[in-house]
Amino acid sequence: MKFVIIGAGPAGVRAAETLRENDSLATITLVGDEPGEPYARMAIPYILSGAIDDGGARQRRSLDHLQALGIRYLHGKALKVQARPNGGQVELADGTQLPYDRLLVATGSSPSLPPIPGTGLPGVVTCWTLEDAHRIAAKLVPGARVVMLGAGFVAGVCMKSLVNSGAKLSVVAGRSGQILRSMMTPVGSRMLQRWLEGRGVEIIGTGRVLGIEPGPRLVMDTRSIDADLIILATGVHPNVSFLEGTGSEIRSGVVIDAHMRTTVPQIYAAGDVAQGRDFSTGEWVVHALQPTATEHGRVAALNMLGKDVPYRGSLSMNVLDTVGLISHTFGLWNGIPGGDHTEVVDEANFIYTRLCFDGDQLIGAITIGHPHHVGAIRGLIQSHRHLGAWKDELMKNPHLVMDAFVDLNNG
Repeated sequence: MKFVIIGAGPAGVRAAETLRENDSLATITLVGDEPGEPYARMAIPYILSGAIDDGGARQRRSLDHLQALGIRYLHGKALKVQARPNGGQVELADGTQLPYDRLLVATGSSPSLPPIPGTGLPGVVTCWTLEDAHRIAAKLVPGARVVMLGAGFVAGVCMKSLVNSGAKLSVVAGRSGQILRSMMTPVGSRMLQRWLEGRGVEIIGTGRVLGIEPGPRLVMDTRSIDADLIILATGVHPNVSFLEGTGSEIRSGVVIDAHMRTTVPQIYAAGDVAQGRDFSTGEWVVHALQPTATEHGRVAALNMLGKDVPYRGSLSMNVLDTVGLISHTFGLWNGIPGGDHTEVVDEANFIYTRLCFDGDQLIGAITIGHPHHVGAIRGLIQSHRHLGAWKDELMKNPHLVMDAFVDLNNG
């Protein structure tokens, strides 16, 4: 069997390893579009802070890990896929042709640039690759003027390193004026914003961005901001252009079934590029999380080998260190129509807990500054545990969630 994996992120690497673990004779080719060994994108903030070097970002410690497993590792960009009922061929940008019996698409996503002039100017970068990290780190000196355009999860991940460098950071939150809007209620967003402002971060919640001028300078309809560095953190999109013409169904990502198969025979998808099953809702969504990508890769590989291994779904979960203030979101943190929810807000101590229920089952939660019950919250959501009388207790005091977890698991 010939297996080709496009994408050397966590999904692709884990898939390659799983294929080899279960088939010692298969031909396995892993294709990555960045130079060097496969690395974990989640390590970029630690590179920015100087906590690790490029070696520390590698997914596997050994430089010959893939070679030792008999996995061919190529650097190249997928240009086109020719799909046939019993296999097909991948064409790389350098002309390399890779025939396959089974293909895994694990190409992840790329930054979506805002539709404004000037995004290609010197001093304007994204925060997505090792190359980006090196360009940003070179500018991070005390007093450096850094403007971040976008205030979502990608921006949140990078903020700590920027602030700790001594840079003067301004964050443009967009038309909504709410930071981390996709993973936080307005109550939580306001708390995190107040925390950031207390650490010298300027949050710009009004005004429309018109473009970027040489300097670089961010031009808005209300003001202009001179900077040493402008970071674009305005969202991402799946890397799927090479699938055009194959018949693959693509929505917010590549559509897959419970066995990670796409709508095209012998082509599978995993990781950030795949629209997989959501554990909480059963719907098909993109979960851009490294643990999800790793599990996607494992399950996809087993099914590519002909095993019947359905994927049970991933729990939407985000963990964010916002310049020292830790927040978590789980599952359906915004609740459901007709469902109950409860909140406890301690503004003085930057503590916020929100629990959401469907009947007497916990289905979603947010915590800020109070991480001690994270494991219990996740366990109760993933187990679909009926809380019984504990539901009323948690509605009155969400901080009893650990007591509920222990009691229900010992009962």
